[in-house]
Amino acid sequence: MEETERKEKFLTDSNIEIKRVYYPSPSPLGRVGEGYEQPGEYPYTRGVQSTMYRSKLWTMRQYAGFSTAEESNKRYHYLLNNGTTGLSVAFDLPTQIGYDSSHDFADGEVGKAGVAIDSLRDIEILFDGIKLENITTSMTINSTASILLSMYIALAKKQGADLKKISGTIQNDILKEYAARGTYIYPPQPSMRIITDIFEYCSKEVPKWNTISISGYHIREAGSTAVQELAFTLANGKAYLKAAIDKGLDINVFAKRLSFFFNAHNNLFEEVAKFRAARRMWAQITKDLGATDPKAQMLRFHTQTGGSTLTAQQPQNNIPRVTIQAMSAVLGGTQSLHTNGFDEAIALPTEEAARIALRTQQIIAFESGIAETVDPLAGSYFVESLTNEVEAAAWEYINKIDALGGSVAAIEQGYLQNEIAASSYKYQNDIQTGEKIIVGVNKFTSEEKPLEDVFTIDDSIRQLQINKINQVKLERDNEKVKAILKTLDANARANINLMPTILEAAESYATLGEIADTMRNVFGEYKN
Repeated sequence: MEETERKEKFLTDSNIEIKRVYYPSPSPLGRVGEGYEQPGEYPYTRGVQSTMYRSKLWTMRQYAGFSTAEESNKRYHYLLNNGTTGLSVAFDLPTQIGYDSSHDFADGEVGKAGVAIDSLRDIEILFDGIKLENITTSMTINSTASILLSMYIALAKKQGADLKKISGTIQNDILKEYAARGTYIYPPQPSMRIITDIFEYCSKEVPKWNTISISGYHIREAGSTAVQELAFTLANGKAYLKAAIDKGLDINVFAKRLSFFFNAHNNLFEEVAKFRAARRMWAQITKDLGATDPKAQMLRFHTQTGGSTLTAQQPQNNIPRVTIQAMSAVLGGTQSLHTNGFDEAIALPTEEAARIALRTQQIIAFESGIAETVDPLAGSYFVESLTNEVEAAAWEYINKIDALGGSVAAIEQGYLQNEIAASSYKYQNDIQTGEKIIVGVNKFTSEEKPLEDVFTIDDSIRQLQINKINQVKLERDNEKVKAILKTLDANARANINLMPTILEAAESYATLGEIADTMRNVFGEYKN
């Protein structure tokens, strides 16, 4: 079904009408468009919707989360008031690896890389004044994704929300943590089991929730090339599909709720080619594994501009960098986009930097004309050839990974890690030799004053979080919590779906660390 477009007509500033989609002329069948690949149809190279942004713009997100839930809540309201259309939550390192703020390992890290979440109480504060039915929320969380999702569902229930209507995404991609990022807890096999438990539970209870965002972003941040980012991400996606199929899940049901998370760097045309190739490749992968429903074959993705491309030197240069990267994502057909603040190579973004980053998206959406036709770079000799070449190079990697036994085996053998490390080394060496020019870093340098307005986090917030934990433990039914955690332990050993028990623990105000530790006691910890 074709969606209603935002305007009756789209026109250039010179009053020339812009068509929904363009084709080479004349068509091989003699009629406009016939005989050519259509947007919204297999294999989706030209986009997953027939009308794309002419009907609905991408979701404009700003990644935000720092300090306490109270402080992050203020930033969320600020972003919503400035026109952001979806929330994207960053969690601090202790939250990501399953430690309460009171744990010794959390010292010095509480609230630094994101918001500290210790219990449902923090989630209640984080979304205070925000109706979960009315907003989509993306959570960059992996090893503790089941716990954070359960807390989110618990809050939705408290708000009286219809769980069939709440929507959003948990990253929940543990394979790239082993390969590139490092915030894992459990070994690969039990981690995959938890992920498929989430697939199974959400397909029945929270059907609009995207249960995984298979992430190439962090693979790229670790130093991979665009081709490696594409190949390793789709190979991981293939591993998740197979794990869910092995669990007995229907690919035509669960694959509809899988999404992807890609990076956007400065080489505009290569990035566009990567996004176009990704859709085509995923359509083939899902079809080969038995998907027949078109929505189960579609690759939908969120994009974030490249954090590793930001420079502390001449930080204002990051504004045009982010603009180029955001344009590549939109030209490539992203469903959701986060633009980095120009000061993020130095510190967490200030409100001013976050506003400029959001305005960058809004200018692209409403002033550039890019959003007014589907797949505007289609037919470019360069882009079409590059799409084919990127795809061919990515298939070579995927075939190698398949020969090693798939992503899990390839990660256990160190293949992905070694390939990323080699690419990262080459990139850094090219910068040092001047083969690769980074403006303001190894060429066009200048004396400059450091930024005066820098956002910092006070170490004293750890004590605030500890006080909240202590208060929660005073007010909750501790015997009930103990009993639920005992059940969680038993269910983990018995291979029963863990999500209902984790949700029950969250609703009873068990802390994130207590829930994660219960599963640690069963599954152990992964040592790389």
